[in-house]
Amino acid sequence: VEKELLPGFHQFEWQPALKNVSTSCSVGIINGLSGWDSSVDESPVDTITRRFRYDVALVSALKDLEEDIIEGLRENGMEDSTCHFTVMIKESCDGMGDVSEKHGGGPAVPEKAVRFSFTVMSVSFRKDSKEEEVTIFTEPKPNSELSCKPLCLMFVDESDHETLTAILHPIIAERNAMKESRLILSIGGLPRSFSFHFRGTGYDEKMVREMEGLEASGSAYICTLCDASRAEASENMVLHCITRSHEENLECYEIWRTNPFSESVEELRDRVKGVSAKPFMETHPTMDALHCDIGNATEFYKIFQDEIGEVYQKVNPSRDERRSWRAALDKQLRKKMKLKPVMRMNGNYARRLMTLEALEVVCELVPSEERREALRELMRLYIQMKPVWRATCPAKECPDQLCRYSFNSQSFAEVLSSKFKYRYNGKITNYLHKTLAHVPEIIDRDGSIGAWASEGNESANKLFRRF
Repeated sequence: VEKELLPGFHQFEWQPALKNVSTSCSVGIINGLSGWDSSVDESPVDTITRRFRYDVALVSALKDLEEDIIEGLRENGMEDSTCHFTVMIKESCDGMGDVSEKHGGGPAVPEKAVRFSFTVMSVSFRKDSKEEEVTIFTEPKPNSELSCKPLCLMFVDESDHETLTAILHPIIAERNAMKESRLILSIGGLPRSFSFHFRGTGYDEKMVREMEGLEASGSAYICTLCDASRAEASENMVLHCITRSHEENLECYEIWRTNPFSESVEELRDRVKGVSAKPFMETHPTMDALHCDIGNATEFYKIFQDEIGEVYQKVNPSRDERRSWRAALDKQLRKKMKLKPVMRMNGNYARRLMTLEALEVVCELVPSEERREALRELMRLYIQMKPVWRATCPAKECPDQLCRYSFNSQSFAEVLSSKFKYRYNGKITNYLHKTLAHVPEIIDRDGSIGAWASEGNESANKLFRRF
């Protein structure tokens, strides 16, 4: 039974055969470094990595869903026909901090790890070429660690660009080969053909920037979806369109590399909008719901401190003053909300902080009623907006809030630029910009932001840590 559940058990074939990928089907866990010919001058790789072959892992995931697929076909009266299926795959990749063995005598490896995984989001079919696609399976829990299948585990620091790209390279090659081909696999006793669409959406902003060759998060080019600079985004908080794509980033890199117009570094950087390395993996331009939560909560946490210290009427408060406001905020949240201070903001803290209940607790420390009202207005609007990018299917789960989103984000932006001008004069945080400017367009295009989040992969990190 265990063998059957792990990749490498089922027979299948690809038509046409995958370029540069062996046709053998019984490949289980492989060394992620296999196929490397380390030449003399290269330093030996001090990393351990294990992976599945991508196509073998997908076959295993589809066979897991065999019953759901058959049932979906039966409901459409199609279980005996050999129609063609389309499978939507969500890809996630995340770096993990300290994974050192606390008291073990294992091999010495870097203390950091990266996990790459995928989730089968939906399976649909067409009866014939003219008809609409019929979806026969949709993953009910797209953000659970149970639907999130690990593909590659590596002991690498996610900031080590060279090692990361080298290890992910074969996975990307297999993925590109599969885009051009269709899988023939027996489902319910009949051979059926599948084609795959891959969407890399389960990445935090750091990972997206790394994979798409953009400058780091502190860059003046604030967004991974559009070309806005930080100053522009704080002037015009709401009206931006998604303009970046993997292809465009590749073109920008070529311009950056060759400098065809012999411009100065400043002009060149403005022309390529902050692309300064070669993009090596295609990500789907979206916004990660979990990190959006975390990023915005971090910002609110800072606003709360500023309001406790009445920064709106001060110039440059000292470090000690700031420290005392933070201590007061932490103490209050701990006493009234049972919220322990955390070193780094996490999803659970963010969810509890961004509530009207937590806000009222904070307001007890804010001296002026006028400022308390401004904070309440900000939080009320935020709470109206949040379900839209959190929901798995916003059109069903929160249609009214979806309709009002643009209006709410406009009002939110107005509150920021009038009552909180002291904080947003010429600057804005990366995730606030995305939250205010890009959500409706992404939902229009993909139907959801929440379903495509990195949450499943992040929860599975915990399991990996235990192992």
